[in-house]
Amino acid sequence: MRIAVIGATGNVGTALLRRLRRAAAEREAAGLEPLSVTAVARRAPDITVQPYGGVHWHTLDVGTDDGRLELTAALKGMDAVVHLAWAIQPNRDEAAMYRTNVTGTANALRAAADAGVRQFVCASSVAAYSPADKDSRKDESWPIGGISTSHYSRHKAEQEKLLDRFEADHPDRIVARLRPGLIFQPDAGSEIGRYFLGPLIPKGVLGRIPLPLVPIPAQLIFQAVHADDVADAYWRVVDQRASGAFNIAAEPELTPARVAEVLGARRVLDIPVGLLRALVALSWGIGLQRTDPGWIDMAALAPVLDTRRARTLLGWSAEHSSRDALTAVVDGLRTGNGLQGSPTLYPR
Repeated sequence: MRIAVIGATGNVGTALLRRLRRAAAEREAAGLEPLSVTAVARRAPDITVQPYGGVHWHTLDVGTDDGRLELTAALKGMDAVVHLAWAIQPNRDEAAMYRTNVTGTANALRAAADAGVRQFVCASSVAAYSPADKDSRKDESWPIGGISTSHYSRHKAEQEKLLDRFEADHPDRIVARLRPGLIFQPDAGSEIGRYFLGPLIPKGVLGRIPLPLVPIPAQLIFQAVHADDVADAYWRVVDQRASGAFNIAAEPELTPARVAEVLGARRVLDIPVGLLRALVALSWGIGLQRTDPGWIDMAALAPVLDTRRARTLLGWSAEHSSRDALTAVVDGLRTGNGLQGSPTLYPR
């Protein structure tokens, strides 16, 4: 069984390589066909650091024509490909992000088709969904329209259209997409700090110094999931040759009160979403931090996910609670933890 992972050095890619190592050992113990992994990344990791060893590596830029041709060659003979490559920075240059996110997905689909890969599994997101209230869970039938003021959401919705078109053009191929909530793990702390906060925001005090209150709008209810649990869902989709969309999130949903508890705050100040958005826009505009205001819109408008399909069809369940996942990344932010040898998850 041969699997390729595109975007294998990032948060989810690294977790998936760990899960595939475990799957390979499980298959060997059971006397099943060996599992071989090919990994693709724009920058190569240190292969002496696990889980990057024992993998066939290809370095290429999936957003370019040359990268597509190289990827086609790399995917020859693969049974399945998991496409994870995605850019959220530089968020002041949407054209650069689009090249990786949307053009890169189109290139990966074409490469998989030309290479004869039978299963294509893609990393979508809760962000692909159209706006929804937070009062009820939404399953995979909720419309895919994105949130217009978020580049991340727009790109995810456009990516899903590419997957729909590929399914229509290649009815003989198996196509699956995972739509997770926010994905956290301790090793991602430094990366998330660099991508969303930047060097000017102090991180060492997070969860360490008790706060009198935190200002969070009541509408900011979201879901998180540990990277290892997402990786397990990807493996189950590949192993079971599953198709279609799967919502992936842990319980319980993260309310402002639960976020405040993780941050060590005594109480929550409910402020208007518009005020928080304006503060984020101002601080982003002057370069104080790296989170653009579209992320606030996404947090306020993205639906709360119903994960029954993944639990029923894949037998998937999260081993870590959403609170545990958030706590893990806050600890990583505070300590500067990361993974030495990764070009993206390196420590602070």
